[in-house]
Amino acid sequence: MGAADLDLVRRLALGDEGLAIAATTRPDGTIQTSVVNASVLADPDGGADVVGFVARGGARKLDHLRARPRAALVFRVGWEWVSVEGPVRIVGPDETPAPDPEARRVLLREVFAATGRPHDDWDEYDRVMAAERRAAVLVTPERLTSN
Repeated sequence: MGAADLDLVRRLALGDEGLAIAATTRPDGTIQTSVVNASVLADPDGGADVVGFVARGGARKLDHLRARPRAALVFRVGWEWVSVEGPVRIVGPDETPAPDPEARRVLLREVFAATGRPHDDWDEYDRVMAAERRAAVLVTPERLTSN
């Protein structure tokens, strides 16, 4: 999937402050959804673009993704929407092996910045992300669906 394929995702993410619905699968096979801030960013491991969001440490969605590492995200502005589906990689302090703390700090900032929202105090952002054991969730887009 090329960068041009993700242009609609970028545009819709910027159109609603990065708000998206994230869907994961519970152990019983039912779907769990939540609202997250997400957008397209470069994979920090040098690969193609991914869609990233940040999840609080201990969040059920992280448990679901560890057990079944696939997610879907839906972005919308008005009646225009796009769904991104694919496998996920979690970059957080509770993963094994744990990522480099500095690399994770930078990645969490990059995920936030990709949504196009400004931040007034990056030091405070870093402090909160560390205190809440936040993790970056990176979705490799395999399927896009849109109207």
